[in-house]
This record gives sequence, C-alpha cells and structure tokens, in this order.
Amino acid sequence: MLGITCEGGASRTVYSCGVLDKLLEENIMCDRFIGVSAGIAFGVSYISRQKGRNLSLASDFMPTKKYMGAHHLLRPSNMSFYNLEYAFDEIPNKLLPFDMQAFAEFEGSVEAVVTNVETGKAEYLECPRDDRKFTLLRASCALPMLFPMIEIDGKKYLDGGLADSIPFKHMIEQGCDKNIVILTRPRGYIKKDEPLLKLMEKRYKKYPELVDCMRTRAQRYNECVAELEELRHEGKVFVFSPKHTFGVNRTENDRRKLRRLYDYGYAHAEHEMAHLRNYLER
Repeated sequence: MLGITCEGGASRTVYSCGVLDKLLEENIMCDRFIGVSAGIAFGVSYISRQKGRNLSLASDFMPTKKYMGAHHLLRPSNMSFYNLEYAFDEIPNKLLPFDMQAFAEFEGSVEAVVTNVETGKAEYLECPRDDRKFTLLRASCALPMLFPMIEIDGKKYLDGGLADSIPFKHMIEQGCDKNIVILTRPRGYIKKDEPLLKLMEKRYKKYPELVDCMRTRAQRYNECVAELEELRHEGKVFVFSPKHTFGVNRTENDRRKLRRLYDYGYAHAEHEMAHLRNYLER
C-alpha cells in the first residue's frame, strides 16, 4: 500500500505541487494521502487528479493582494493573513473550480493533520468529501498569530505542523509499506525555535498544553527528520526534498519565484522517476 506524506510550508509548498503534478503525469496514485497545512491544501488537487491546478493557483491568485496580506489580518471578520473566504470558498468554488466529484470518488484515505489547542496533540482527521467551505483544510493551515483558531465539532484547532510536521510515522502505522515523503526544506535543514515564541506563549497562555507543544516543536521536528533520513538510507521510504528554495519564504507572493520553485519540483520528480519506480516495484 502506497502512502504519500506532504509537509507544510505555506508558499514553499509550491515545490511539492511540481512533484505531485509529475506523479499525476506518470499515473502514480497513492492509496493513502496525508498532508499538513499547505501540504493538504495543495494536496487535494492531486487526489482530484487536477494536474496544473496548483500552478494556476500559484501563478494567478497567490501573487495578488486579494489572496494574502497584513490588511486581511486586521479585518475583524477575517483575522488571518490570508483572505479566508476568497482562498477557501470563492477560488475553489467559482474562479478555479475544484473537482469535488473526482475528490469524492477517490477510494483511498485522505487525512489532514491538525493540532488540538486544548491538548497540544496532533489529530489525523479524514477529509470530508463534500465540504465546499474546506473547514478542515483551514484548520490544518491555521498558522499561530496569522490565523484565528478554527472550530470543528466543538474543538478548536491550529496548524497541524505544530504537533506533527511530517506525519510519515502515522502512515506507516496505517499499514503503508511504501511511502513517498515530500518535504519543503532542503536536506540538512535544522529547525530553530520560532523567533516569535515568547509572543506566542503570551498570546496562547490560556492553553498550556499548546504552549508546551510550541516550545518543543523545533526539537521534535529535528528528531523526526533524523529518523526519516535513517529510513531513507535504509531504502524504506522515498524522500523528495528541494536542494534550493530560491528565496521563497512562507508568505512569498512573487510570481516568478513561485513559478521557479514549482518548475524545480516538477523537474526534480522527473529526474528521480526511474529511482522512484525502482523503489515502488521492489
């Protein structure tokens, strides 16, 4: 059983979009898919087999002020750096239609990782196939300080990357004996504490378990990457990670930079295709 795990990274995840589009072109479809933050927000277009949709999103919508910017954070009805209704409603339902029927017809599992603010733990939730408001995707993408908390079934959630940035172990536990993991940081990247950690601790002081999760995130991330690298060396997982991100930051909206990173992801997957097929067929 083939599992695909997609790390988040906001705009950096455009690299993953290039990789996923090449997988679609090669008709490599997984049995289980899990994504964190932008990893699932972009990943659902792979599940619906809409090759090129994420490229259109990165080229035509993400570079605009209507999509993201500090002015959206200041709107009481939005309280996010991203224009939530535009990004998760108007675009997928009107401007760049998401194929909900194809998504619903996918026979495998599609999960999003979220962080429960009360427990500080990761939850792995199956993506509804009929939610045109994409509430779960919003929750998985809810970056601290840049998003409001997103409520689902009476529980409040923030970005899944806080608790489990690269949930490949969950996929192995679910029975995937072949695993493709798509990272958005170069190999050898060492995560450091969030520069705004003190401010975040103050902002979320009512949620001590969440604060503890934030404090240990860098350490847990680095341990996770080290374990993943060991499995890669043993040939047990296949890992895509960019050698360069070309200066693309978390909230990047430069159209040329985003296109360059997408093209790099596509070319990287193309270059590795023979090795990938060898791994899948072993």
